[in-house]
Amino acid sequence: MTDTAPAAGRIRVSTEDHVGTIVIDSPARRNALSFAMWTTLGDALETMAADAGIRCVVLRGEGGKAFASGADISEFDTMRSSPAAVDAYNHACERAMDGLAAFPKPTIAMIEGFCVGGGAALAVACDIRIAARNARFSIPAAKLGVGYDYAGISRLIDVVGPARAKEIFFTARIFDADEALAMNLLNRLVEESKLGDAVAEYAGMIAANAPLTIASVKLSVANALMDPDKRDLAACLAAELACFQSADYQEGKKAFTEKRRPVFNGR
Repeated sequence: MTDTAPAAGRIRVSTEDHVGTIVIDSPARRNALSFAMWTTLGDALETMAADAGIRCVVLRGEGGKAFASGADISEFDTMRSSPAAVDAYNHACERAMDGLAAFPKPTIAMIEGFCVGGGAALAVACDIRIAARNARFSIPAAKLGVGYDYAGISRLIDVVGPARAKEIFFTARIFDADEALAMNLLNRLVEESKLGDAVAEYAGMIAANAPLTIASVKLSVANALMDPDKRDLAACLAAELACFQSADYQEGKKAFTEKRRPVFNGR
């Protein structure tokens, strides 16, 4: 995959040891995402989802002062100047956000600095959120008079519950990292100097584990959060049974007997 570098910023992608990394790179704008960046983010997620060599994806911001601050409003006058343009812009944002939320492999949001608006929505769409103590969170929609889509609100409720979700939206205030941890918005909170190591450790642990087992669990968790009439329990059972029929299951048993670390191939 290649980077794109529009004037307002770019999305950078890389892969190492089965871990894909996506970097939101526009630090001068607190990593606000332009239309081109939303589009490239959607492309990157589709490519990584199809890459069997990638077992975990880390999403982070560049510069240490922000994870992401949502859409780049400086280009709204030109990029949202007609109904057709608005539809195109919204489609690019929704494609990236939905692609992250439905990503078939584990995702980790590595958060430092400001995580605001659409940036907070991106973090919530990830499976795991690990933040530095300088992290700050806010969804300021009520201060701007803008609407917020049902899917984003629903995902936030799934993470923090309805009472906390209402507090976040109704007050539109900034929450510090300790508050975010207390409301279950974060999985882990670490010192700024240890954030990179903590995320690398988690990503490495995930990438070393059995991909089919992880995919099965992620599918079951996603179904558990759906309305009962929308759940595909047959697919969940099929994914579970596929684990027991896999070469990785045989490798796991053999490695346990031989008292060594298993080497899984996702088959």
